Amino acid sequence: MLPSADSAPAHDPYAALRVPDFRRLVSTRTLLTVATRVQGLVVSWQIYHLTGDPLALGLIGLSEAIPSIVVSLYAGYVADTVRRKRIVVMALAVLVLCAAALAALASPYGIGLLAKGALYTLPLYAVIFVSGLARGFMGPALFSFMPQLLPDRALLPNAITWNSTTYQASAVLGPALGGFLIEPLGVAWSYAVALGLLALGLVQFARIADRPLPPTEGERLSLKDSVLSGLRFIFGNQLVLAALSLDMFAVLFGGAVALLPVFASDILKVGARGFGQLEAAPAIGSVLMAIFLTYYPLKRKAGLKLLWAVAGFGLATIVFALSRNFFLSLFLLFLTGVFDSVSVIVRSTLIHVYTPEYMKGRVSAVNNIFIGSSNEIGAFESGTAARLLGTVRSVVFGGLMTLLVVAITTWKADKLRKLESGTK
Repeated sequence: MLPSADSAPAHDPYAALRVPDFRRLVSTRTLLTVATRVQGLVVSWQIYHLTGDPLALGLIGLSEAIPSIVVSLYAGYVADTVRRKRIVVMALAVLVLCAAALAALASPYGIGLLAKGALYTLPLYAVIFVSGLARGFMGPALFSFMPQLLPDRALLPNAITWNSTTYQASAVLGPALGGFLIEPLGVAWSYAVALGLLALGLVQFARIADRPLPPTEGERLSLKDSVLSGLRFIFGNQLVLAALSLDMFAVLFGGAVALLPVFASDILKVGARGFGQLEAAPAIGSVLMAIFLTYYPLKRKAGLKLLWAVAGFGLATIVFALSRNFFLSLFLLFLTGVFDSVSVIVRSTLIHVYTPEYMKGRVSAVNNIFIGSSNEIGAFESGTAARLLGTVRSVVFGGLMTLLVVAITTWKADKLRKLESGTK
């Protein structure tokens, strides 16, 4: 179950932010998220205008998901056997190099903007593939490093909520900034802004004091046994498995974000700045809900609220697909962010509360396959469905599938349905 509101100082909602190294971690994630959101928006805009094909947008997600999935389980093992700060520093350095490559390809001396056609997108996909490898290693290390920065485990729920809040706030700023930059600066200089932010994030993270690995229980496991132990942990815990599965399938089928360039250009006809606003709307909803939950954490019936939130996400997605009014579309995307924030905080809290510290790298790796990669695979699913069914029908189909997943989870996962906060 979720820890009670009393497990963190109720009178101090800023408790985790008073820890200097946690603040540095949050600022690093802020810079990283803004940079990657700017970069993601620009690359999707660039590729759609090079190809005019919604499937090409789906291939962006697939190019990042494949390497991330391939290395995830090994990356989880590495995060539990190598000091986590070192892993994150190396991964951030690779992301900086990838941002530099994208800027170079989009420059007058590169090939990204010299002509239109699928052939000219191949170098872009190659850079995205390499960045997927880096993120595959960084995710488990960053996830498991965060609790090590807290002097008191009672701060963990507060830290998780602030981690989510600042992430979503950054996800608001990133797309808005990217949409604002494309028109006056062009694609190459927009990538250069992302490069600068990533470099600052690397410098900030380097200031965090290193931490030794948490002590293990028992003898050191082999790579195979270590990976299998993480899988066994997830599949042996109905609460964690149900929360992960619910979120994974909702993201896989219910995400319309990958097709927003099509909605912005061809359906709502609002251009690059409107595209940035559409991209930012879900994150605005998420950050406002996360701030609300910082002051008013879930105290009762957290499982049912999670199920209702994912159902609301599916319904808002369906209505968004049918909308032809820009402001209504913005509001519906805002609602998807509100509902998604509940899911993210409940899921993250469950994983942190139930997972031993020495296993968090491996369990986070499985979580990355369930959730992190499902965003990219969901983008590929959306692009493929849009090619076969049309953009609007594909998003409606995804929303309906999300509702079906909620119904099945409600029926099968009785422990999640009965989840209350306050006791484990």
